[in-house]
Amino acid sequence: MQLKPVDKVSEISPLDFKKNYYETMKPLVITGLAKKWPAYKKWNWDFFIDVVGHKEVGVYNNIKSDSYTPINTADAYMKFGDYLKKVKEGPLDLRIFLFNIFQHAPQLNTDFTWPDEYMKGFVKKYPMLFVGGEGAITHMHFDIDMSHILHTQFTGKKRVLLFPFKEQYKLYRKPWEVLSLANYAHYSEHFDYENFPAVKLARGYEVILEHGDTLFMPAGYWHHMEYIEPGFAMSLRAMQKSLGGKLGGLWKLFGMRGIDTFMKKTIPTRWYRYKKEKLMKLAERELKKSKFAK
Repeated sequence: MQLKPVDKVSEISPLDFKKNYYETMKPLVITGLAKKWPAYKKWNWDFFIDVVGHKEVGVYNNIKSDSYTPINTADAYMKFGDYLKKVKEGPLDLRIFLFNIFQHAPQLNTDFTWPDEYMKGFVKKYPMLFVGGEGAITHMHFDIDMSHILHTQFTGKKRVLLFPFKEQYKLYRKPWEVLSLANYAHYSEHFDYENFPAVKLARGYEVILEHGDTLFMPAGYWHHMEYIEPGFAMSLRAMQKSLGGKLGGLWKLFGMRGIDTFMKKTIPTRWYRYKKEKLMKLAERELKKSKFAK
């Protein structure tokens, strides 16, 4: 992996943001944006336990899904408050993602403001909460709807690995899916380059998010996240402004995923074998291109 640090600024003008990051599809961390929100000081474990602790949520472990695993199927269910208490106690390889806490506690919407000055197209019905215990992992993937994301970290630290969408073949993307076949867990300590050598060529970014940091993830960016400390984050999603971008997201969400789900149910073994053979050929092509370039 060929990694660079993500640019960090405390503040940035909408003009500079659009010119240097939004239009160029380059990630950025804004450290001062969330500090203006009441949520910055107000939101913590005990606050959420009091407000929505009684709601039942699905939790997910660190086991990387295989080609037969149903999409987004929870590994267990528990009350949100009970889960947060376990997170506070110590290492816990369980996480929650895409939790629309605001449906259950709409008053939380007044604790932050939508940064419309930076981009248009925010899906304001669906701000989402992501929570993880120390050691929890979100495996390498890109968001299926191809939206731009502003991801704000609250409490704790999280390591994030990022790659532009175009690096997909070097990352061993599984055809018809948003996931990589390779396992990037604890990549900073070890990675299986023997079986996935094209990953050495992938050009991306690395950053550690802390309380109050807002990460701009351009549409289609691959991301892998590891919770260094227990924490939670909120994602605000914005549709791409181009018609092609919007249609691409809709196709992946309703077309691509539907076809993949159907094939997994009907011919799972053959489908898995076909996808693995294809992704390996695409990765080999990237390796050959690199050799010729030299």
